[in-house]
Amino acid sequence: MDWDKLRIFHAVADAGSLTHAGDTLHLSQSAVSRQVRALEESLNTTLFHRHARGLILTEQGELLFDATRAMTKRLDAASARIRDSEEEVFGELRITTTIGFGSLWLAPRLSRLYDKYPDLNINLMLDERVLDLPMREADVAIRMKEPSQADLVRKRLMSVRMRLYASREYLTTQDIPETMEDLQEHRLICQNVNSEQVSAGATLVRELMSYDLPNVLTVNNYFGCLQAVRNGLGIGVLPDYVAIDDAELVRVLPEVESNAVPVFLAFPEELRQSKRISAFRDFVLEQIGEQKKRAQMVDNE
Repeated sequence: MDWDKLRIFHAVADAGSLTHAGDTLHLSQSAVSRQVRALEESLNTTLFHRHARGLILTEQGELLFDATRAMTKRLDAASARIRDSEEEVFGELRITTTIGFGSLWLAPRLSRLYDKYPDLNINLMLDERVLDLPMREADVAIRMKEPSQADLVRKRLMSVRMRLYASREYLTTQDIPETMEDLQEHRLICQNVNSEQVSAGATLVRELMSYDLPNVLTVNNYFGCLQAVRNGLGIGVLPDYVAIDDAELVRVLPEVESNAVPVFLAFPEELRQSKRISAFRDFVLEQIGEQKKRAQMVDNE
């Protein structure tokens, strides 16, 4: 097959429009259309259903699009490895992690990574969904469980527990709960048990709900829970790492906590020699080390 025609077909299939594909490829609509028709003729098949509102792939078109999508990802991986043969750390780094960890722990620290590597372009993808690293949906992941794929390099970073926290200002106007039953006098702020989250967090929330709490505020991510706690709306279930960096958060009912949640960094085996991956891994380990030191200082006070 003609690689150039495949490239144009992939752009059209991805955009669903000859015009949009042409804009991406810097080609006229008629030029794009001619290349697609020539590819269809060479394959003796129809790749698109043509409608007034756009193009829809036929069954044969879907098969070819799956192939060109896989080819594109492999080419992106090869391009990344070639770029990483250079001594400098630069270019795009696609990082995927959860909304909570990404917004509350990682994003606030990225300025330190940029200070060291100003030519690094980070694409931070926050999603509870686990992206497919071997298929290059992302370059590196920080996950709240050990990856299951065999062809991934993984390193355990730390453990996280969900605990109960309130703001200092809130506790100046409210009685500090001493028993689980005392929580009935407060509004509980937590993730909905049916929202996507680590199982240990959902298990803790179910246990708390068993005490028939009359007032509950549910949010679908920990960033929202933290904002509600900071603004004095009640007592919240939050990951322990947020309290280490926030002196205004006070832990309540210290005997209440979730099981430990392992946190892993993972990336495809083919990126083992990537200088961008190595720079990010070392940065994360350095930040975790600094946080552990701060946690020990707090515990000793």
